[in-house]
Amino acid sequence: GFFSPFNTIPSKLPYSVSTKPSSKHHDDQALNPSSTSYFHRVSSLCKNGEIKEALSLVTKMDFRNLRIGPEIYGEILQGCVYERDLCTGKQIHARILKNGDFYAGNEYIETKLVIFYAKCDALEIAQVLFSKLRVRNVFSWAAIIGVKCRIGLCEGALMGFVEMLENEIFPDNFVVPNVCKACGALQWSRFGRGVHGYVVKAGLEDCVFVASSLADMYGKCGVLDDARKVFDEIPERNVVAWNALLVGYVQNGMNEEAIRLLSDMRKDGVEPSRVTVSTCLSASANMGGVAEGKQSHAIAILNGLELDNILGTSLLNFYCKVGLIEYAEMIFDRMFDKDVVTWNLLISGYVQQGLVEDAIYMCQLMRLENLKYDCVTLSTLMSAAARTKNLKFGKEVQCYCIRHSLESDIVLASITMDMYAKCGSIVDAKKVFDSTVEKDLILWNTLLAAYAESGLSGEALRLFYEMQLESVPPNVITWNLIILSLLRNGEVNEAKEMFLQMQSSGISPNLISWTTMMNGMVQNGCSEEAILFLRKMQDSGLRPNAFSITVALSASANLASLHFGRSIHGYIVRNLQHSSSVSIETSLVDMYAKCGDINKAERVFGSKLYSELPLYNAMISAYALYGNVKEAITLYRSLEDMGNKPDNITFTSLLSACNHVGDINQAIEIFTDMVSKHGVKPCLEHYGLMVDLLASAGETDRALKLIEEMPYKPDARMIQSLVASCNKQHKSELVEYFSRHLLESEPENSGNYVTISNAYAVEGSWDEVVKMRDMMKAKGLTKNPGCSWIQIKGEEGVHVFVANDKTHIRKDEIQRIIALLLYDTCSDFT
Repeated sequence: GFFSPFNTIPSKLPYSVSTKPSSKHHDDQALNPSSTSYFHRVSSLCKNGEIKEALSLVTKMDFRNLRIGPEIYGEILQGCVYERDLCTGKQIHARILKNGDFYAGNEYIETKLVIFYAKCDALEIAQVLFSKLRVRNVFSWAAIIGVKCRIGLCEGALMGFVEMLENEIFPDNFVVPNVCKACGALQWSRFGRGVHGYVVKAGLEDCVFVASSLADMYGKCGVLDDARKVFDEIPERNVVAWNALLVGYVQNGMNEEAIRLLSDMRKDGVEPSRVTVSTCLSASANMGGVAEGKQSHAIAILNGLELDNILGTSLLNFYCKVGLIEYAEMIFDRMFDKDVVTWNLLISGYVQQGLVEDAIYMCQLMRLENLKYDCVTLSTLMSAAARTKNLKFGKEVQCYCIRHSLESDIVLASITMDMYAKCGSIVDAKKVFDSTVEKDLILWNTLLAAYAESGLSGEALRLFYEMQLESVPPNVITWNLIILSLLRNGEVNEAKEMFLQMQSSGISPNLISWTTMMNGMVQNGCSEEAILFLRKMQDSGLRPNAFSITVALSASANLASLHFGRSIHGYIVRNLQHSSSVSIETSLVDMYAKCGDINKAERVFGSKLYSELPLYNAMISAYALYGNVKEAITLYRSLEDMGNKPDNITFTSLLSACNHVGDINQAIEIFTDMVSKHGVKPCLEHYGLMVDLLASAGETDRALKLIEEMPYKPDARMIQSLVASCNKQHKSELVEYFSRHLLESEPENSGNYVTISNAYAVEGSWDEVVKMRDMMKAKGLTKNPGCSWIQIKGEEGVHVFVANDKTHIRKDEIQRIIALLLYDTCSDFT
């Protein structure tokens, strides 16, 4: 088997491989004094990178007929290794071959040549020379394994390690780190454990570089417990060891642990390196930890770390990701060596913050620096066009791609399609798809996503079957998008059928699959089924995330099911990772308010961990629902005192609260504050609430004046409010006028006919009432019936009752109970 060589390692090696006997470099006579002097001078020049001067010295030796031994060529080859000077090294190789077998066949020179070519990443030449070696020692093996590992031939590197063991050449503390690196890259944790066993047998576990490479390997394989064990057993941990574990934590999403490890490292007196700070900055960016990232920046300054490309790029990335764009600009300005990656980071930061004009300006400056846009630059600009729905700008970026022959890049093609879809131009997205020669699964899924977001389920299904005919097998993302397209189009049963087909095709639904189904159910009025899907998801072994929980709470709120809502709240409490989410806390407040428990909503809000605007909006909306104007206004004022700027939703809830109790003066004050104090432009809904409030209070003239002044065309709700108001004040002419307007503007809205019918009924115009009802029948319109829910303790489901509905499974029993109650009620009065 592949792991069998590990079993052949003797329990005690003939010597500790970390302190091997030194090999004889050459087998000729001792150097004469003159040659020795030249050797030291050549060696010194090579170490200082002065290869040409060293060669001149060798030429001088040759001119003076001084013996040039293999060790001289060995030193020059080593100098070429330091400088990665492949050209000069090849010249030395040619000279060696020219001088005959005494040099070319020397074991020391043969090994040095293999090492030289390997270090210069010239694998083919190194491999040919290695295959011709009469004696393969640990140095030549280290060189070959090292180069394979560096250029990504990790399996080949591990096969070399196995062959070494089979030939009883024991890898040393230079070979093992490369082997560990290959295991980590392949995520071969079992092979890695075998290497770990060899390390223990070979007595290499105390070598800090070997132990660090083991910790790094376990980290890359996702086995963090073993990485920590190896780290804890290192006798004297240096910065490399700490960095190995730090990187492992960050790569596996354990960002908080990485930050804690930095603190432990400093307590241990180990000075952080650029890698340490860069890794901690990545952790801070991932977790949105502004304070932690700033602390890492401070550590870099205190330790005098130079703002080179690596550290500068990490700082830029951190400040851009946490939205501190001014700090990112400051870092960018202070960096000396700015490459395309550096520019791309700042441009991306601008786009993430919606500062598209700044991003474009940076691109112009980038060109002035004679730097070319790469695919990342253009992808970022295309994303900016998508975010701002700027189709013209997106087309300009696409034209640049075409002019510079980049349109065939699969990533750019995918982002271009996404841009067109977000700008509402699905036809152009399809054109990009059709013009791309090599289509991968990501490209197919991008077009599917465009169809799904637009609810074009027919086109999505056609594409789904077409890709399979083109031998592109769908993955879980593909299935999720098809399900989404059906749900967006209101095809709930078809979505459920597709969900079952995905499972029967051998693809297990992931968290997104289940959450998409749940959210689609809620959006299509099937909230009870959404709750059932949550339970099925848990039965499948998946844990709901924050979004799944918010969808389930939304379903509970729609059903007004306090029982379901409390169950989900209990789950949140038991699984603490969800409890600190703003979206979760906001959804809990909303759910309890809509389920009739305002006190519990207040308690959830009172124990909040965040002071985010959505959470305040949810509580203000809850107070509005209950008509608690005073409490809503108090919360709004506290929001202002904290310096949080209210938004459209805040003012909608506040005006709703005022509307609920008919408080005109308070509503006018809030409406004025919204515009003059907070600079929020009123939307149609705000005007609608004000008109409804004024009309309900009989202030018809003021309501009409507001409609005339607003920059929007009045909607049906506003006109309905005016009809009701004029009807109360017996303004028949206005009722007639607004009624005609309603029917002309929205002839298919059943609510309009009901409003007009009610107005006629108040006046006693029964003929007109009948006329309205007949018009509704002729158009096939029906009044949206009233609906109520109840949940019986101990039962799972929710009982739904709709006006005039006789479909309930227990309708006969219900009718008997109602008759009995009526009989008892009548008996009490007789």
